[in-house]
Amino acid sequence: MFTKVTIQKSNVIPVAEGPAEFVERKGVGHPDTICDRASEELSIALSEYYLENYGNILHHNVDKCVLAGGQAKVYFGGGEIIEPIYLLLVGRAAVRFGTNTSKQVPVGSLAAGRTRQWMAREFKELNIDSDIIIDYRIKPGSNDLVTNYNSKDDVPRANDTSFAVAFAPLTETENLVYQTERYLNSTQFKERYPAVGPDIKVMGLRVDKSIRLTVAAAIISKYVKDANEYMQLKNEITERVLDRASKITSKDVEVHINAADDPKHDSYYITVTGLSAEHGDDGQVGRGNRANGLITPFRPMTLEATAGKNPTSHVGKIYNVACQLIVSRVVEELPAIKQVHCYMLSQIGRPINEPQSTHVEAIGDFSEDRLSRVATPIVEQTLKEIPELWRGLITRKYSLF
Repeated sequence: MFTKVTIQKSNVIPVAEGPAEFVERKGVGHPDTICDRASEELSIALSEYYLENYGNILHHNVDKCVLAGGQAKVYFGGGEIIEPIYLLLVGRAAVRFGTNTSKQVPVGSLAAGRTRQWMAREFKELNIDSDIIIDYRIKPGSNDLVTNYNSKDDVPRANDTSFAVAFAPLTETENLVYQTERYLNSTQFKERYPAVGPDIKVMGLRVDKSIRLTVAAAIISKYVKDANEYMQLKNEITERVLDRASKITSKDVEVHINAADDPKHDSYYITVTGLSAEHGDDGQVGRGNRANGLITPFRPMTLEATAGKNPTSHVGKIYNVACQLIVSRVVEELPAIKQVHCYMLSQIGRPINEPQSTHVEAIGDFSEDRLSRVATPIVEQTLKEIPELWRGLITRKYSLF
């Protein structure tokens, strides 16, 4: 007989107190994040269309997307795109419903239209009409998965067997990495430094009480006239990041911006669009941030991509959100916690609010009985909420990458 909820107090050393941490965040313009965003925005567009036209969200999983980088000629003061970026959205989606088989869901229009909308808002230097090709290969799902999805049960059935994880609270290093990228991509920062493009990646390394941030920031060439101005901009970014870091941590912090720059060979990280996708990098769904917005090899992680999955029954998306809700609520109710992890495992075909197992493991100054009395009702309440999480997912309430 399997126990559905297990609670454990652990005596391992919390990550924050260990000798080292590696933490990464890929910003909104990183090729992998672009793919995540494109998949998720398409899922939301499909969900909205299904709800408006059919009254409920139909079967779809558009969680596969790849970006093939273009080619650009760039120089201080300007540049041009020689070959466009290519973005391919792939997945499964219902194209017709019920007896009205003559009415087809405009999947292609939704894929291209929604992608163009959000890219135009996010990437000001990207010419949506000429700098990128948006393509799709989306077909109806297999009969077995569609039948499982279309069951008339009161609670949707899980459409996959997979697991999800979450942890809380963030360490100082994790929080610093996350906040640094958000700061560099904030409206306030862009207004002051328009040359800093949206493709930003932050890698944090903590060793004992010292933190090193390595920041890759795609600089927009037309705003920088020469190498001297570029180096001055790097110095100013460094100072801004250090000032911001001082408000987040008291640890020693050093910052390296575009560490591969090589003035001897006239090599600098400059771009036409502020995106490495224009020439230097490709992207794929699921290779970037986990659901909490970070990549954390010192923590438990799932390889499951959250973006693009159906918000009503795909546990690869829903359970990651549910786990994050659980750990956040446990920390709020039990402040003595130093670290808490939540793991949740589904089984395809079971009601989504009945996972095979939910395991909560925590470290702190409390008894296992106290942890169980706090965590168990939180888990049970969160499981009850799972069938309604789709509402927050299609309104972008929850972080997914």
